[in-house]
Formats: sequence, C-alpha cells, structure tokens
Amino acid sequence: MYNEPIFLEPVFQERIWGGNKLRTDFNYSTPYERTGEAWVISAHPNGPSKIKNGPLEGSTLEDAWNEHKELFNRAEETTEMYPLLVKILDANENLSVQVHPDDIYAKEKEGVPYGKTECWYVLDAEEDAELVLGHHAKSREELKHAMENGAWDTLLKRVPVTAGDFVYVPSGTIHAIGAGVVILETQQSSDITYRVYDYDRTDADGNTRELHLRQAAEVTTVPHEGASIGTLQETTEDLTARKLIEDTYFTVYHWDLRGHVMLEQDKDFLQVSVIKGKLEIIVNGKAFSIEKGANFILPYSVKNFSLKGNAKMIVSHT
Repeated sequence: MYNEPIFLEPVFQERIWGGNKLRTDFNYSTPYERTGEAWVISAHPNGPSKIKNGPLEGSTLEDAWNEHKELFNRAEETTEMYPLLVKILDANENLSVQVHPDDIYAKEKEGVPYGKTECWYVLDAEEDAELVLGHHAKSREELKHAMENGAWDTLLKRVPVTAGDFVYVPSGTIHAIGAGVVILETQQSSDITYRVYDYDRTDADGNTRELHLRQAAEVTTVPHEGASIGTLQETTEDLTARKLIEDTYFTVYHWDLRGHVMLEQDKDFLQVSVIKGKLEIIVNGKAFSIEKGANFILPYSVKNFSLKGNAKMIVSHT
C-alpha cells in the first residue's frame, strides 16, 4: 500500500508568450527563456509528470495511473485516461484568443477522450491586466462574419482581473489570458485548442501561427453564456477551505492553512498545489516538508493526514 503523498516534477512548455516568472516566483529550473507553462500535475502524453519519491520514483503519473489502479480507486477493467491536468501559466504577453471543444466533439473530430473545460485561479496580475472571456455575437452567422472580417474589438468581451480572482471557463467559451497575468489552471486532461486570433504575431522564422476558424465557429457557444460561481467557506481548526467550483469534471478548493489541522481523505485521489508559504504534511507518522511550488497527489490509500504550517493551496479532485 502506498502510504505517502506522490510528489511530482513539473513539465515545462516553451511558448511565444511566456516569460520567466515560473523561475523567479516559483524557483523552478525552467529550460527556456520564454517558459509559458509548467504542467505540474499531468498524465497527458504531451507532458507527463515524473514521480519524485516513494516506490514509484522515476515513473510517470501516466504509468502510475495505468499500472497501479488501486492508488486512484479504479476498477481493474477500466481504460480511461487520467482525467485532470493542472498547470501554472505565465503570460508575459497576451495569449492567443482561443476556444476548446466539449467531449463529444473531441471524440468525434479529434479522436481524443476529453474536451476541455477549465478554470483559473489568478496568482498574480499586473495593474490594468485583463482577460478575454466570451463574445458579443448573437448568432453563429454573426460570429463567423466577425471572425472572417477580423472585427475583434467589437466581437470580444474583455474583463479586468486581479490576484485572487477565480474564473470558470467551460468548453465552448472564447477566451484568452492577458499580458501580466499568472494563473493556476485546473482542467480536463486535454491539449486540444482552436486558435481564433493571435494578434498577427510571427515566430523566430517570421511565420504566423495557424488559426482554426472553422473548428472554432463550430464549437463556440452562441450566444455566450456567463458562468455563475458560488463559494462555500468552511473552517476546520486552523484551515479555511473555500470551494471555488463543483462541476461535472472537477471540484476545486482554495485552502488557507494557519496552524495545524487533521483531515480525512474520502476521494478517489486529491491533487494539491502549494501557491504560497511552507508547511508539513504528516502521513502515518512521517512528515514531509514542502513549500510554494510543490505539487502532489494524495492517493486513495491515504485516508488520514495532517497539515502544519502557514500556506495557501489549490486543491482539486474529480
């Protein structure tokens, strides 16, 4: 039985819009000058996280999911992919305006198991930072016309954003993270993106990035539907837990630890990313010291644990 947290090594992705905050703010050893993404909890084939400790050290999370189903309370006959992916994104420049498909479209058109519904917890945002979130088109014909004619100023909805904001982005939502924003993203384990607009940027070779206007027009929700987000706040001893979202694909919390708390684990598995401070997690009498930037999974076999310290975390499960 696996009686300890499963600590994971981030996988870094170079992006044209990336910066260096993953190195300066999280002390990650980033390999690129423009590191846009750290896939911090990932079993996706395009960037599976490596396990840093315990009996499975050196294996990937994808390996653990496929070969050790008991860690995630999976039936032996199940074949689905690991369902979630957690990233930290550093938008040094504007991300492309994009949209993601739902599960049905992803399976039928792309041959992958999951579409992409996601949510963002804003870790940092410069003054006057903003997001693109939704559009103003009232019909699909109006949407297509605006896309084809580059009417971005009138089509796109822009909203201001500050540190501590939470944003829910269901599949079919046109969106973009703006320059100067750092987020932690919890999403379905999918890497399907349809790029709508990329500010006419070019890469080092002078090439523009591919757009996917046909697919985007097919999968975008019209008219735009704003998501209503409610939060619950529950304090257990020295832990304040806010439920940020509970939907079909994931439930996400913000935990604020100020002292010591003993907890029970009743989920199939629990994903944890430390976004501020330092703490100890104690499992079966063994203490693990962790700090900002650490990411781990509490497997199904860990039923009880305690936390001690001063730290903030984003926690999620299916």
